[in-house]
Amino acid sequence: PVPSEGCGNLWYNCNGLGAWWVTLPVVCLLQCSGIYRLSSLADNYGQLMTVLIIFGDVMSLAVYISGFLVGKTHRMSGNHVYDFFMGSWLNPRIGPFDLKLWAGVRVSGFTLFLLTLSCWMRDLERKGGDVTSVHPGLYVLLLAHWLYTNAYVKGEECIVTAWDISHEKCGWMLIFWSFAGVPILYTWNSFYILKVSPCLPPQCGIYLGILVIITYYIWDVTNSQENRFRMQLRGSFQRRPWYVFPQLPWGTLSKPISIRTSHGNRLLVSGAYGFFKTRKIRYLMDILFALEWGLAAGAQNFLPYFYLISFSSFIVHRGIRDNERCAKKYGRDWERYCQLVPYMLIPYLW
Repeated sequence: PVPSEGCGNLWYNCNGLGAWWVTLPVVCLLQCSGIYRLSSLADNYGQLMTVLIIFGDVMSLAVYISGFLVGKTHRMSGNHVYDFFMGSWLNPRIGPFDLKLWAGVRVSGFTLFLLTLSCWMRDLERKGGDVTSVHPGLYVLLLAHWLYTNAYVKGEECIVTAWDISHEKCGWMLIFWSFAGVPILYTWNSFYILKVSPCLPPQCGIYLGILVIITYYIWDVTNSQENRFRMQLRGSFQRRPWYVFPQLPWGTLSKPISIRTSHGNRLLVSGAYGFFKTRKIRYLMDILFALEWGLAAGAQNFLPYFYLISFSSFIVHRGIRDNERCAKKYGRDWERYCQLVPYMLIPYLW
């Protein structure tokens, strides 16, 4: 139930997978027919980045004002600067169209992958069409960003129960991040490789690709277990068809173990949480993603690690903030949970 919507339920049209698999062949058709060169995105990155930033700011302002106009403001502090940053409206919608889910999956994910693909295409053109000469780091990033985007669309039904959708208001923080933050920061290293061509032996690219797949597996399975556990409790879980891939082993717990709180909800203690004994293991995987994307661009400069530094500080702070919120909300139940899952971020260390 959504308090700002009269404690009613919201319905979501989770058609991201269809949109994804329509977008990819259309892009391929445009490229192969010569109607539109995908590499032109890389050639016009400066102009594109400016548009993304302006559009993110304008959309943030429009949604903030709309919250007041339609009477949907929620958890307001009275400070317009802070409220603009956090948002005025929890679930901005135009009819059945959910802006937050659309921006978080369609805009950020699709743009992320297409920008990295444009860098790969531009490097391929520069190397005379020889796929073996394309920088190995671009192969690593192309793999990572395809897996990342595909994970969002194949598990879109899980996202609606996530913190960003269910709790965080749709303010500048989320909107700008979806429209500009993800496409710019996540592809930072793709464009760095394209411009600088840092040294990275092909075998290192292979090892990094393997690490990306391992990190992705833990990240995907952990997110899947947690969100499908919530859906199982609500009785809304349905197994996805065979063509929604990859459906990874251990992604759904058949007999999840949890503890019941005095609030009536349950905290998952089995699966990846029981194995790693870590409450924010998926945050650690996000940090490892950022590290691997940096390593794909070599170690000759600190610039490829800018995202790692900025994101790590943000996600660690978010984890601490969430831990404090849960400790305050659940009290002794949270202490009992922390005895079973004692580490916050790094297994057996912290």
